[in-house]
Amino acid sequence: MELAATDLTYACLGLGALCAAVLPRMVARRPLSVPMVFLALGFAVFLLPLDLLPEVDPVATGPAVEHLTEICVIVALMGAGLAINRPFGRRSWSTTWQLLGIAMPLTVLATAVLGWGLLGLTPAAALLIAAVLAPTDPVLAGEVRVGEPTDEEFDEDEVRFALTSEAGLNDGLAFPFVMAALALCASSATGWSGGWIWHWVWYDVLLRVGVGALVGLGFGGLLGRLLFRARTRALRLSEHSEGFVALAATFAAYGLTELLHGYGFLAVFATAVTIRAAERTHGYHRVMHSFMEQTERLLTAAILFLVGGFIAQGGLASLRWRGVVLALLLLLVIRPVTGFLSQRPKAGAARERMVTALFGIRGIGSFFYLAYALGHQDFGVPAEELWATVVFTVLASVILHGTTASPVVNRLDRRARGERDETRQPDPGHEEHRAY
Repeated sequence: MELAATDLTYACLGLGALCAAVLPRMVARRPLSVPMVFLALGFAVFLLPLDLLPEVDPVATGPAVEHLTEICVIVALMGAGLAINRPFGRRSWSTTWQLLGIAMPLTVLATAVLGWGLLGLTPAAALLIAAVLAPTDPVLAGEVRVGEPTDEEFDEDEVRFALTSEAGLNDGLAFPFVMAALALCASSATGWSGGWIWHWVWYDVLLRVGVGALVGLGFGGLLGRLLFRARTRALRLSEHSEGFVALAATFAAYGLTELLHGYGFLAVFATAVTIRAAERTHGYHRVMHSFMEQTERLLTAAILFLVGGFIAQGGLASLRWRGVVLALLLLLVIRPVTGFLSQRPKAGAARERMVTALFGIRGIGSFFYLAYALGHQDFGVPAEELWATVVFTVLASVILHGTTASPVVNRLDRRARGERDETRQPDPGHEEHRAY
């Protein structure tokens, strides 16, 4: 029996890897996404009457879930950072700062209030569910993410750039809200003291965010010099086209930052953006990005397959109707409204603002944060209920955004091409004037 289970595992891994290679091209430009397919495959396989299939229980296997999702997220963050062509700056990234500084805190606040008032959660649990669901996801947003690196600095449309850069940074910036939920939970057990707030502000917000940003920028700058401008040719790795160097940079940046008590997610993305800035037009960026994209695709396929299995085995049995309402309000009301209002109005850009606001995809980062938090505190709410709420939110996001992303983005692309063609056409009056 044990041998058969091992054989089944090998078969699933091989077939899953083949699907990860084939599916993106098959579903391209269709109202269907790769995450939807892997969720459906996991659901279908785990419905089969096979005793060999393991039980998928994120509550019992919390540490394993935490580390698997952690690896997937940092791999995606490195890939996203390497893909961004636009130089880092206050004005050039203005939409990103608006989404991070306004939309994200408002989303946390509104979701926490709903969790407290609608779900009847304790304040700490309500803040936890809001923090867990606050970050948008760099993993499942393939249809609305920037493509591979190019030589042009500003060739990304504003929607793809905003969603990619927002997802790259808010995975790290959601951590302070998770830490606030943990601190509030610990405080409530000793009489609702507010003494934790000052420690949270200077340590969990200012210090840990600062360490993450500084390590990412410093380590990325050091790697950029090493990869592209090292005097010793053997150290100038950009000339050897070895994509796994990006994976090494990911783990090194993340591990070093965590050892220094900073936010590793933030450091990984900052490292990637800084490496990209070191030699922006070098073809080695495509090599590294391609390797990270393939690795991310394999990890994502495995996780979503297991999520589908979790649903098939009754993982949503603990879901309450209030959790369904909360998820739908977050996806259909809270994020679109806060995302739209946070962006500064620009001439002719209302359509792009709306699309950016709508596609706040929730995903694998939420699984990591929930597993992390439940491994550190008991929030007085059944863990099965919290997992059911978060998994349903991600499932609803995958279906909603997966079916609409390609048609909406394709329409935006057609409009953009049409506008560019109009600007390139000669003025008929000007041509007549020249003829005379």
